Amino acid sequence: MALALYNKKRNFNVTPEPSGKLKSSASKLSFVIQRHKATSLHYDFRLEMEGVLKSWAVPKGPSLNPKDKRLAMMVEDHPYDYKDFSGIIPEGNYGAGIVEIWDKGFYSDLENSEKSDARKKINGRLKIRQS
Repeated sequence: MALALYNKKRNFNVTPEPSGKLKSSASKLSFVIQRHKATSLHYDFRLEMEGVLKSWAVPKGPSLNPKDKRLAMMVEDHPYDYKDFSGIIPEGNYGAGIVEIWDKGFYSDLENSEKSDARKKINGRLKIRQS
């Protein structure tokens, strides 16, 4: 189950985060970058695939220099509705802190594959661009 770990880590009676349900956009693939001031400040990079947002934590944040390398650690899948989430996760909860939307929009893979093909590439190498 894609969102089992996400749901297990959260108490939805306390946190304002959206509950985990599979859902996807009608035509374009969505992405979001969230600035997350939790235990330490980091950015969360999320790509819509297979009804969820595949997610990575980026500790050093984005850079405008294409030569800069950034570590991105894959974390649990998040529900599609998380792309619109900003707010405060209360103290004592997983990920407690401030979540802000830093950037969001749509993406496509560089080979201009069909939406369904782009979703399958996450287990391999995926090169994307904002669309």
